[in-house]
Amino acid sequence: MKIAICQYNPVVGDLDGNLAKVALALKSSARQKPDLLVFPELFLTGYPPRDLLEKDWFLRKTEQAVKDIAKLSGKRPDIGILIGAPVRAGEKGSSRLYNSALLIHRGKVIFTQHKTLLPTYDVFDETRYFKPADKVSVVNFKGRKLGISICEDAWNDQRLWPKGLPYQRDPIKDLAMAGAEIFINLSASPFEMGKASLRSGLFARLAKKYLRPFIYVNQIGGNDELVFDGRSFAVNEAGQPVLLLNAFAEQMKVLDTENIELSAKWPKPDPAGDVYQALVLGLRDYIKKTGFHQAVIGLSGGIDSALVAAIAAEALGPKNVTGISMPSPYSSKGSVDDSKKLAGNLGIGFKVIPITGLYQKYLATLKTTFKGTKPGLAEENIQARIRGNILMAFSNKYGHIVLSTGNKSEMAVGYCTLYGDMSGGLSVISDVPKTLVYKIAGYVNRKGEVIPGATIRKAPSAELRPNQKDQDTLPPYPVLDAILEYHLEDGRSREEIIKRGYKPAVVDWVIKAVRNSEYKRRQAAPGLKVTSKAFGSGRRMPVAARY
Repeated sequence: MKIAICQYNPVVGDLDGNLAKVALALKSSARQKPDLLVFPELFLTGYPPRDLLEKDWFLRKTEQAVKDIAKLSGKRPDIGILIGAPVRAGEKGSSRLYNSALLIHRGKVIFTQHKTLLPTYDVFDETRYFKPADKVSVVNFKGRKLGISICEDAWNDQRLWPKGLPYQRDPIKDLAMAGAEIFINLSASPFEMGKASLRSGLFARLAKKYLRPFIYVNQIGGNDELVFDGRSFAVNEAGQPVLLLNAFAEQMKVLDTENIELSAKWPKPDPAGDVYQALVLGLRDYIKKTGFHQAVIGLSGGIDSALVAAIAAEALGPKNVTGISMPSPYSSKGSVDDSKKLAGNLGIGFKVIPITGLYQKYLATLKTTFKGTKPGLAEENIQARIRGNILMAFSNKYGHIVLSTGNKSEMAVGYCTLYGDMSGGLSVISDVPKTLVYKIAGYVNRKGEVIPGATIRKAPSAELRPNQKDQDTLPPYPVLDAILEYHLEDGRSREEIIKRGYKPAVVDWVIKAVRNSEYKRRQAAPGLKVTSKAFGSGRRMPVAARY
């Protein structure tokens, strides 16, 4: 059987556009004469469709789109189409749904397999919308018995859950016992660092365990804070890769299951490069799918804004990016010079708008109100908020989206100004720890200097008071990032972190700062997820609480 893996980028809710991609795949695959086209999980609606699934009008449009795909298949009776879509769990008009894989052939839906295992951890909330399948079945298609599963159905593996399996059922085992000859998994698996190796290891083990080839079809593209990296593949019954699709790009490849050759190798991990490419794709799709075309960034001369500018220039094209330097009384000469050099290296637009005059007027206006107090954080943050206002004014006037530039380390402990540097429509690197920012900057400069060397070498500073350095307020970034990883991503307790050699006072400060900054993050722009636990929909902590 010749199976076409259709690793395409859907737009959430765009049923007509996603349907057009199905039609395109049928047309472009004609020469290779596949027996079956396979699309990712919920491809028809895009993943995740969230509360669109609660709208009856949307479900009716989805059902019509399924009929339209059936009509397309009627014109190509030699090809089957396997695609992910929501299906009502009851009669017409029912609000209960299944997350389903539909096999469409010769104008009809000839087989439906619902998703069995519904994840509710991290960013997933599938039981809000779906009910689990009652059973799994194989389908005989063109003489081969196919075992069709959907994403999480394949993830009930002991190695992934050392504290115990979260599910009582094992759909892959059930499909194997039912006689499946070829496993096919429709997936919408978001990117995070290290996940590609996790997936390849998982499916290789399943193939070897059941001595059957496994085809994995993943979505690509950015949908809100989630980035899907694709990397679809096929492994033979020995778990060896026989077909690999690209990362972070749309692609279609055809696998002939009767003529499998060992012509593929798992790529070597490249964490910094992967995160960079994920951020480029996530930003590009966020801009495109929300209807923006251009972006504006406040350039401080520091490494965070420089990295965001580099990502934006690649994602959108240099002509669609403008950097604005806004020096205050405490800005070093290098902050403007380095920003100007960066803009020149990238080929983006560049403007200088000094804020010293505005800042002095603010202070004069508040002189009576602030009488008898010492200058401090309030005066520092006025500068950040002036800059935020200027960027938003530019956005309103010219229609550019503002990209905020705070990293995960800053966002975690609140080392950022609400309504100031946190202003923006997308927080590009809010899930990138500061230590990783430096590694990605090195990746950007791998072929020559793009981000100026002076920007990378200088001590990080907000430049909101004389001789200010980040390390005056924060622990050293390697220490801070390690504690944050243990606390946020691994869920370690205070005592467990201290046992790893960190000073109790430092651990206490970090944990308290994370807790006290929750209200800031609740008001932050959406951020692109690249780690196992990002701020946003996957982390739901209370604000008004004591713990």
